[in-house]
Amino acid sequence: MEQSDLLRHVVLVLERLGIPYFVTGSTAAIAYGEPRFTNDLDVVVDLTREQVARFCASFPFPEFYLSEAAAQEAVSRRHQFNVIHPSSGLKVDVIVQKDTALDRSRFARVHRIRPAPDYEASFASPEDVIIKKLEFYQEGGSEKHLRDIAGILKVSGERLDLDYIEAWTKQLGLEEIWSAVRRAGDSGTVN
Repeated sequence: MEQSDLLRHVVLVLERLGIPYFVTGSTAAIAYGEPRFTNDLDVVVDLTREQVARFCASFPFPEFYLSEAAAQEAVSRRHQFNVIHPSSGLKVDVIVQKDTALDRSRFARVHRIRPAPDYEASFASPEDVIIKKLEFYQEGGSEKHLRDIAGILKVSGERLDLDYIEAWTKQLGLEEIWSAVRRAGDSGTVN
């Protein structure tokens, strides 16, 4: 299974079951920015306890590995769980929506994108991808997040709602990192 096939499968399952979702992380950064390799998918879901069994049944063993108990716990704790495709080594991080203003905003700003000619999918907005990448950089310091942001700024920069990003970076204490990223982008030192 290719990553594009896994994305299609996940999206079609979520849409068939009526589970609100959006694709985020590196897959979304690539959609709005520059290509790079990633072997996982990140999907934020508004999954209920009542939907877990049907969701899990859509990823049958042995083609997929998915713990229904882990999914139930993730829904209860508003955390995440994984869907693994063992033969390809691909993984889906299924992130259960948190009851925060940012997650509510991210769901309200979803963009519909056509990742392949035969279907559409809900993606986090490019602004929300940037904000989460800034958070992840602050937490772990991985330069890949800064490269993803630089790619989005390079490819989608003219279409970004910078006021939205500024407001959230201020609220989340990310202003200093965001300013540094913008300065680096202006000077061409982040690539």
